[in-house]
Amino acid sequence: MGFWHPHALSRPLSICRIRGLSAFSPFCPPRFLLSKEVIELVGRIEECFPNATFRVRILSEPAKDHELLCHLAGRMRLHRVRILPGDQVKVEMTPYDLKKGRIVYRFRPGTPESALTESDNTPTTL
Repeated sequence: MGFWHPHALSRPLSICRIRGLSAFSPFCPPRFLLSKEVIELVGRIEECFPNATFRVRILSEPAKDHELLCHLAGRMRLHRVRILPGDQVKVEMTPYDLKKGRIVYRFRPGTPESALTESDNTPTTL
């Protein structure tokens, strides 16, 4: 690699920043092992704002008729998923900020309402 830091074993996170190592390096903890507590809900897009931000009204029972300000997840931006008002989406929100969320999935237009509001939040096929 060419560059070696004398404190590589005592400060593993700083060496990752210095050398630009990937997440699978033995010096860096893998990112996929970090646990994140998220609340998954189903909602409907009410309004579109700039920068891939949307106002979403929740349809799931735990927070019915609650409104969130949601942004589009990175994977959906990468695949250029288009979202319009009226679309039904799956939203992830953290327990730390109950006013904001992240849109992670757009349901197909033919998905029935009863399939969206089930406890596991996965649509059933017709």
